[in-house]
Amino acid sequence: MKTLPINQLKLGMFVQSVTKQTGKIRIKNQGWVKTQGSIDKLIKAGILEVEIDPDKTLTLNEENKVVQKKASPPPAAEKVEQHNPWHTTHSVSAEMTKANSLYTEAKSLQSKAFDDIRAGNKIDVAPFQELASGFIDSVFRNQDALACITRMREKDAYLLEHSINVSILISIFAKHLGIDRDIIQEIATGALLHDIGKINIPDNILNKPGKLTDEEYQVIQNHARFSKEILEESGLSGIAVEIAAFHHERLDGSGYPFGKHADELSLYVRMASIVDVYDALTAERVYKAGMEPIKAFKILKDGCPDSFDGDLVTKFIQCIGIHPVGTLVKLESQKLAVVTHSNPTSPLKPQVKVFYNAKHSRYTEVHDIDLANSRCHENLEAAIKPTDFNIDLIKFFKHSILP
Repeated sequence: MKTLPINQLKLGMFVQSVTKQTGKIRIKNQGWVKTQGSIDKLIKAGILEVEIDPDKTLTLNEENKVVQKKASPPPAAEKVEQHNPWHTTHSVSAEMTKANSLYTEAKSLQSKAFDDIRAGNKIDVAPFQELASGFIDSVFRNQDALACITRMREKDAYLLEHSINVSILISIFAKHLGIDRDIIQEIATGALLHDIGKINIPDNILNKPGKLTDEEYQVIQNHARFSKEILEESGLSGIAVEIAAFHHERLDGSGYPFGKHADELSLYVRMASIVDVYDALTAERVYKAGMEPIKAFKILKDGCPDSFDGDLVTKFIQCIGIHPVGTLVKLESQKLAVVTHSNPTSPLKPQVKVFYNAKHSRYTEVHDIDLANSRCHENLEAAIKPTDFNIDLIKFFKHSILP
């Protein structure tokens, strides 16, 4: 990414986000600048500085017009009453009901698919495609709602929730990268089904809390191969099958089960491998606590460039945020809060919901704080684990976040 003053914005550039402005502006969409009028509107709206993606810059023809390319429309600005995160059309509270309904539907659909396979039947992929479309619609309305729900982890529901969370997170990531919506749907569908092959792995290996033996590890490696076969038998192909088959492959060829190398792994597979590992590391399991996002990010960065695409890891961290929505944080005042709204332009100043006083070890009246507000004197100190203060974060989510 590259930051530019608005007077240096040129035709053909891809605007990723607004980084400085005089007023309170909402950008309706990311996209290519195709007319001078688009630039003029941004200037008139009070935008001073933007972030562009140089890799997506379009070329100009002889008439000094950008070469047409199927993509989202150019960015447009509109004034709003209050600050909204990048690329949102609904508030988190307005989107949360729909997001929660989608998540519940996804868990039911996953369970049915596992039952179908156990019964020797092919899975019906159409409902998964429709669900993926619903995820994408929700992400484009306000990604923070679904992102928050992905943090409500049940320890005994990993097999169901992991694929759902990967689908949601990769949809958010793909939107951040400016990928076309029809491609995002293929990506999200593949992510929803990427671990379906685990149904063919014995439970004593799949749920083993300790270290796997070499023989057990070889057995579990086959789940990606099984996922590929199941999806192909169900009529899926292309990107969705690639993600299911290759999400454990690594750039240096050390992955499994096919031992593919970097030049054989598409952008979408590289994205899936990053998101898959991130969600697995941050997941609550019966036999292990979930890792804080910032520690998971470090592991991903340490895996570059041998295992993961370094540029994509950096963009994923930018997309999800240092303290993702749903993260429990401690403020310098010793108050505990949950991050409820992301702040792409100032990641260390999100909006939070305060509910606990760590100094006095007691719950307090729940209230919202925008750390980016100039009148706010609170600062974020660190992300923390709920277990550090014996807090049932799932219970808090259900009573205070969900409608």
